[in-house]
Amino acid sequence: MNPLPVIDISPLYANDDLAWHDVARQIDGACREWGFFYIKGHPIAASRIEQVITAAQLFFAQPQADKLKIDITQSRHHRGYGAIATEQLDPNLPSDLKETFDMGLDLPADHPDVLAGKPLRGPNRHPDLPGWQSLMEQHYRDMQNLALTLLRAMTPALGIARNFFDQRFEQPVSVLRMIHYPPRHAATSAQQEGAGAHTDYGCVTLLYQDVAGGLQVRDVRGHWVDAPPIEGTFVVNLGDMMARWSNDRYVSTPHRVISPLGVDRYSMPFFAEPHPDTPIECLPGCTDDQHPPLYPPTTCAEFLLSRFADTYAYRREQETEV
Repeated sequence: MNPLPVIDISPLYANDDLAWHDVARQIDGACREWGFFYIKGHPIAASRIEQVITAAQLFFAQPQADKLKIDITQSRHHRGYGAIATEQLDPNLPSDLKETFDMGLDLPADHPDVLAGKPLRGPNRHPDLPGWQSLMEQHYRDMQNLALTLLRAMTPALGIARNFFDQRFEQPVSVLRMIHYPPRHAATSAQQEGAGAHTDYGCVTLLYQDVAGGLQVRDVRGHWVDAPPIEGTFVVNLGDMMARWSNDRYVSTPHRVISPLGVDRYSMPFFAEPHPDTPIECLPGCTDDQHPPLYPPTTCAEFLLSRFADTYAYRREQETEV
């Protein structure tokens, strides 16, 4: 039996304040106990998911030379294609058995942040596939709106105004990612996992996973619990940035992906992150005399870049070049 909560968020879109607060309480409980939960009743249509996954499958099926035209290791702002073994989420294991595509908020070359050379800011690097760019850009916007709907529901328990996150997610550094996990027999060693055990870096993640399964979550006893795909849902989990913001009231939970046997796995996480200059420090409602702030203040960009350097060898090399 799957122990992770499944929360119907449709009342977040209705004009019923009592029902809205009931969903908010369910989300708060899941954030405190698990840092992981499923959502159903969201506005992302099944037809949209099918379109995006089909496009991802076509992209990953291209010759490697075509995919490497948008090689993420040649990007200063972390956009494009990541080949197998580009990431190493668990430093004690081989690099991950997956390939990726990352995109973010598309900023033109004359945007002030781009002209200033700010990290994680710039134009997207899309493959040359018919309809790809318009589909992905629209899906990015829709996923950002869904993430903000969930974040608003967290505000009562965190003691902040309902528009707190809206103000801080203007021109965000959120990332939409496509992932292809080859079958387990393609691994270079028995120790190579699809995605090694890790916590997410940022604020909140919304994950679509296909029917192949393989996602596992570590519970408070240290046991790995399967988080199987449930039709029509997203898996939601919190990252380290939200744990810092909430003074560890909310949990950033380790998870991993075990590559399935004999089949390819496709997933689609959306990493919702605020504007890069956003201060990340203990929220006023999450501290008192018995609970002093646990972490020093930082910013969104500073924190994310420090975590990227731990995961991507190419990012460490870029940092030493600067």
